[in-house]
Amino acid sequence: MRTPSTALRTPVAVTDGLVTLGPEAVRLRAALDSVFTGWAAAARAADVLYPPLIRVADLARFDYFTNFPHLVLAAAPVSTDAVAELPTHPAEPGTALAGHQLSGAGFVLPSAACYNAYLSLAGAELDEPVGFTTIAQCFRRETEYQGLRRLHGFTMREIIAVGDAETVKDHLTTHKALILEFAAHLGLSLTTEVATDPFFDANGSRAVMQRLFPTKEEFVADGGLAIASVNYHRNFFGERAGITYAGDEAHTSCVAFGIERWLHVLADRFDGDWAAAEEAVRSFPAARGLS
Repeated sequence: MRTPSTALRTPVAVTDGLVTLGPEAVRLRAALDSVFTGWAAAARAADVLYPPLIRVADLARFDYFTNFPHLVLAAAPVSTDAVAELPTHPAEPGTALAGHQLSGAGFVLPSAACYNAYLSLAGAELDEPVGFTTIAQCFRRETEYQGLRRLHGFTMREIIAVGDAETVKDHLTTHKALILEFAAHLGLSLTTEVATDPFFDANGSRAVMQRLFPTKEEFVADGGLAIASVNYHRNFFGERAGITYAGDEAHTSCVAFGIERWLHVLADRFDGDWAAAEEAVRSFPAARGLS
C-alpha cells in the first residue's frame, strides 16, 4: 500500500503563500462556511458564484488601480512570439516569465469577492433591496507571506446588501452581532477596530463623512489578525456601476470572512485539535438572531 501524500497526512501545508488543506482542515472549512451561508440564507441573500477573473476596464471604474496597485495580480497570456524562450524542465526554483514573454493583460485576479457582485448589477434599477452571498478564491501580491495568516491565494466568503442606506447599514449591524456571538461561542477573543476605506478620495466629501462615521470595521483576533470585516460603501459602487434603488444611487455594504484566517485562529484556539474545533463550530446555531 502506498504511503499517503503529505496533503493527506497534514491538515495544512503552505509553500510560498500557497496553501494545501488536508481532510481535517477541509472539514473545518466546510463547517465554518455552513455557519456563514446559514446567516446569508436567513438574510435572504441569493447564493451566486461569479467568474474567477475581472476585466481591467471594470475594476478601473472602481478606482482599483489607484487604490490597490500593490495588490494586483494580472492574468496575462503568454506571447506566442516568445514560445521558444519559455521555461523547460528542469527549471530553477523561482523561475518566472519575463515581461517580453507575456501579452497585454485584459483581466486580473480578484483580491476580494464582492466586485463581481456590483458589476453584475451594473445599470440595474432596483425597486427593492437585494442581497447576495458568494465565495471566491482571491489573490493578493504581498511583501511577505505568513502561513495561513497571509496567503498569495485565499478564500473569501461575503454577504452583500444593496439598496437604501438604512437597509444596508442594518445588514452590518445584524452581522456584527452574529460575528461577536459566534466568536464568544468558540472562545475567541475578538476586538473591533475601525479601518479606513481607500475607495473614498482623501479630499472628497465621502472621505470627510468616513472620518465622522467610520465605514469599515475589522474583527481582530489575538496577535492582530483580522478575520472578518463589515464594510459600508455608501453610494460609491451604486454611482460607479450605475445601480439605482427607488430612483437614487444605491448604497451597498458587505460582510467579509477570510476563511483560512479563521482556520488559523481556530487551530491555535484548540491547540491543533481540528476535530474539536469542527465540533465547536457545528454546535453553533447558524441562523441565530435572524428572521
